[in-house]
Amino acid sequence: MPTSLDKSLASADAHISDANEPKRSNGAAKEVTQAYSKGEKTPLASHTNPKSKPGITFAAQDKLAQLPIPELESTCKKYLSALKHLQTIREHQNTEDAIQEFLRAEGPDLQERLKKYATGKSSYIEQFWYDSYLNFDNPVVLNLNPFFLLEDDPTPARNNQVTRAASLVVSALSFVRAVRKEELPPDTLRGQPLCMYQYSRLFGTARIPTENGCQIGQDPTAKHIVVLARGQFYWFDVLDDNSDLIMTEKDVALNLQVIVDDAVQTPIHEAAKGAVGVLSTENRKTWSGLRDVLSRDEGSNNSDCLNIVDSALFILCLDYTEPTTGADLCMNMLCGSSEVEKGVQIGTCTNRWYDKMQIIVCKNGSAGINFEHTGVDGHTVLRFASDVYTDTILRFARSINGQAPSLWASSSPDPSKRDPSSFGDVSTTPHKLEWDMVPELSTALRFAETRLADLINQNEFQTLDFMQYGKNYMTSQGFSPDAFVQMAFQAAYYGLYGRVECVYEPAMTKLYHHGRTEAVRSVTVESVDFVTTFWGENPPAQKIELLKKACEKHTAITRDCAKAQGHDRHLYALFCVWQRSIDEEGAEAAISNGMDSNGYSSPQDGLSERDPSSAIGSPGRTSMLSEKGSVNAPSPTHAHSAHAMPTIFADSGWDKINNTILSTSNCGNPSLRQFGFGPTSGDGFGIGYIIKDGSVSICASSKHRQTKRFVNAIEQYFLEIRKLLKMTQRRGTSSDKNATKAREAEELRPKSKRMKGRGRLVGATDGKPGILTPHQEESAAASDDEDLGGYGFFDAGMLRQALKASQEGPERPSEKAVARREVGKKLRLMEY
Repeated sequence: MPTSLDKSLASADAHISDANEPKRSNGAAKEVTQAYSKGEKTPLASHTNPKSKPGITFAAQDKLAQLPIPELESTCKKYLSALKHLQTIREHQNTEDAIQEFLRAEGPDLQERLKKYATGKSSYIEQFWYDSYLNFDNPVVLNLNPFFLLEDDPTPARNNQVTRAASLVVSALSFVRAVRKEELPPDTLRGQPLCMYQYSRLFGTARIPTENGCQIGQDPTAKHIVVLARGQFYWFDVLDDNSDLIMTEKDVALNLQVIVDDAVQTPIHEAAKGAVGVLSTENRKTWSGLRDVLSRDEGSNNSDCLNIVDSALFILCLDYTEPTTGADLCMNMLCGSSEVEKGVQIGTCTNRWYDKMQIIVCKNGSAGINFEHTGVDGHTVLRFASDVYTDTILRFARSINGQAPSLWASSSPDPSKRDPSSFGDVSTTPHKLEWDMVPELSTALRFAETRLADLINQNEFQTLDFMQYGKNYMTSQGFSPDAFVQMAFQAAYYGLYGRVECVYEPAMTKLYHHGRTEAVRSVTVESVDFVTTFWGENPPAQKIELLKKACEKHTAITRDCAKAQGHDRHLYALFCVWQRSIDEEGAEAAISNGMDSNGYSSPQDGLSERDPSSAIGSPGRTSMLSEKGSVNAPSPTHAHSAHAMPTIFADSGWDKINNTILSTSNCGNPSLRQFGFGPTSGDGFGIGYIIKDGSVSICASSKHRQTKRFVNAIEQYFLEIRKLLKMTQRRGTSSDKNATKAREAEELRPKSKRMKGRGRLVGATDGKPGILTPHQEESAAASDDEDLGGYGFFDAGMLRQALKASQEGPERPSEKAVARREVGKKLRLMEY
């Protein structure tokens, strides 16, 4: 049976005797990893590795430094800075007063309590983090689970459903084997090993709802997968007891084809009525009660069916549809499609099980991953997706050349050459799970589906595949690519609405033991200076200069956050410690002060799937929206009772910073087409983005807040900022660091007497290829303007043309008369 995450965490904590143990440091972690051979650290470079030994995956775990608890004064200073441009002057002054009172009164005591609580634990934030996810009651679909959309398989023969799915399954199982045998090389950052704990929670796990919150269960010995087709469930074994693959890719494909053929036998309208996976999209407490209904009747096999699903390595969803647009593909991977025919839901939303990691494959071979986010972050699943995609390419290469390298340090024995007795007790033939659909379940399933359809229709998705430039161009201009794109989001939003809003971006903290993420608050004094200057009639050089300063500031904050020196997680932990003390001292004292005491980390409805603390807010205090949309809150009290809420959390700034309007995340590489998630607030956007060498991919979601218009504004900004960079760039310099140096060599070459006979240089000025004249540059800029549209906000090109016209002097009256006569369409009087 699956074990709970609490037991696993307790076991991990038992190995930690002292949080300040001297052997724990980044240097010690790096040293222990370096002890492994080159072939073990980089099997792709040394693909024949007969002496491979297990252990490298988690070798540095006991050496990684503990996640540090920041200084209280530093956290408060950063928190105040993050709020500066999100509040009115009066609100900000109230927040300053609240922080000073907090530092004088409750703050130091809570800081000491947190340090005492963290002694002997893996991480000071970890348990609070899990609680905030697991106590979330709303549906996980569209609220918690993110998705990856993989690039198409580069081998055309695999771009159909069964062959693509079989290929992905085999590669995924090879990854599972590498993790279990501890042969997967650890993630590193500039040579420094990162925490690999999350990989142990990636497979065979499930989010299981109970009446008192959810639990994460895991079967560490799981060796089967579950396949969903047209809402029907199937399973078969894929590994033996040694975690070696027991089926070839051809065998897996045969099983999947049999499953698809069997699923078609049940009419889709009938299958939809028994699509139990829809129940996993319900409110968590409702779903907990329905699980009890599923397994309460003696003699029912529903309990066994549930255990098969919960303990599977992962879920494979075979969809019968073929989404074509980027937006439809993203929606399919995130929440499935909703299509009602003759009153019955036949969309792919019925072909899911959201409590586990799912590999989703459409009929045309398009594939993606939807994952349960509690125990793993995007960086971990990205490594899985990248390695799976890479392995599919390398296996194809080995089919051409047997000497082609492998991604894995060692491989499973060829199943076709093994002794049948060596496989042990396995079941390779697909089995269909048959649920006992009692009337109570049928009714619940119908209502769950209608609520899910409502949820899907309340959200919209838009994608942007910006192909004009990407990371190479941004870095060639001296910008951090991530900071450059973050400024695009703020500038586009400001251009549409004339204000800045709370922006969230996660920074990875896996340099530390059991590290997860820290929140980067992207709105700074520098970013606001830039966006307001960008939208004004200011010189291009000034705009670019302020952009550089904003990007530099964003990069500095991100580095601080990666070192666990941000303010969000620290303040959230202090908030949880305060609530914990309330629980320990009794609920009656809390109620007498008018405060809810339903658990020390139970988030509200607006939970961010990347930022559980964003939903905490300030319980026990009524907030009211003023006519201008700002939050009016009572002035912080200075009278402290035993359970009075600390002033910093009672202040309106706490609600403001935890109401994310632009929830963003940068996660991806060339193996992915898109990455995304749902909006984290009713009036916000969810923005997943991938910065590639020559392009930027963005998936934006919202509850119908003109998402397409917002995405278009981002694209327009990218084009405009490139134009400004060209205008301020020294002529003749290359904007692409990867551009050939042959052009420079050509300019240095002595002019040949026979040059004229070789033809006229195309696009040349004075014999210099590729350099535009001022007139040509102006024409190019004007052509860029034609694509921008909008309300003339992007006015650099138009302003320049207006200035040029004024310099040429006024027109003569006769010229004006001629021009006036040509204005408008001339009507033909003869038609009347």
